Amino acid sequence: MPKFLEQKLKAEYPNNPHAVFGTLNAIGAMHGNKEMANGKRMEAKHARDMGTGHPHKNLGKFLHPKKGR
Repeated sequence: MPKFLEQKLKAEYPNNPHAVFGTLNAIGAMHGNKEMANGKRMEAKHARDMGTGHPHKNLGKFLHPKKGR
């Protein structure tokens, strides 16, 4: 299951596991306690987007004002 999404939902709904896992089931990331293909794709995309590269790669001129000219 997409752990990043589960953590975000748990932070948003702190004492309501039905809201967390109901949402994951509703969007197709899980089916009961099984991870679905959509959940695996979401986790892989998140790891690809967040895991590699420079953490400020998309800031451009905001990180280096003189380089943005």
